[in-house]
Amino acid sequence: MADPLDEIADAVPALRRYARALTHDRSQADDLVQDCLERAVRKIDLWKPGGSIRAWLFRILLNIFRNDLRGRRRRPATVSFDALTQELSTPETQFGRLALAELARAIEALPADQREALLLVTVEGFPYAEAGAILDIPIGTLMSRLGRARAAIRQATQEDGPKLRAVK
Repeated sequence: MADPLDEIADAVPALRRYARALTHDRSQADDLVQDCLERAVRKIDLWKPGGSIRAWLFRILLNIFRNDLRGRRRRPATVSFDALTQELSTPETQFGRLALAELARAIEALPADQREALLLVTVEGFPYAEAGAILDIPIGTLMSRLGRARAAIRQATQEDGPKLRAVK
């Protein structure tokens, strides 16, 4: 049987990806993953052998993220210097980057429950049953959230015809 700490180490890249997609900020994502790993190692005795340690880690990460969101709603908003300099810079004009930016905005605009479900299934590749367990929802609810998320993304990226065009 594999050592749980080795399995935790193997899950770090996927946790970073998911945290980055949730937070949209590399520094916050790294802090989120670090908090998740610290809690997982500290509470490894709560993990049930035979269950998916990867799903357990994602559940911890998601719980920490949601708790942080609730805490941030109570605190005043702050703007980082990096965010200001990015807004002042000239955006790239390549077609592919514009399409990806449009897709990223559409995903960011999704309600949190739909975005979490979509990212777990499409980006992280979790089966519906595991994603539902991570989110603590039935599979039917997960599939409904995925359907609504995909429809919203389609509408946001194709509303009134294509928003992007290539100029030759």
